[in-house]
Amino acid sequence: MRFPRWIFAAAGVYGFVTLLPLYFLEERVTPALNHPEHYYGFIGAALAFQVLFLIVARDPQRLRPAMPACILEKLTWVVALAWLWSQGRLPDPLPLFGAIDLIWAGLFAAAYLKTKEV
Repeated sequence: MRFPRWIFAAAGVYGFVTLLPLYFLEERVTPALNHPEHYYGFIGAALAFQVLFLIVARDPQRLRPAMPACILEKLTWVVALAWLWSQGRLPDPLPLFGAIDLIWAGLFAAAYLKTKEV
């Protein structure tokens, strides 16, 4: 269980490190927002998943049923970025973050496969 624990713990820590600063960088990260509640809602929902990643890391075997939701959380961001980029609605560096989440989704899937059904 070391691999699943390490993956989910690392993902949770990485998520907190990358998401928490966004609460203080609204003006720098994005142009003027018509709906800032969407921006802050995204950050809040994403941070809630980071907590879930850390919880899964404590007992991946028992919490295996939560892993598909963790994979989906990563893939929704990847798909959204890919779709917006294909329409020319994103600056070029942003798809890099989608690639990082795609890697996390793959690692989560590998962790899921490494754990056994209870």
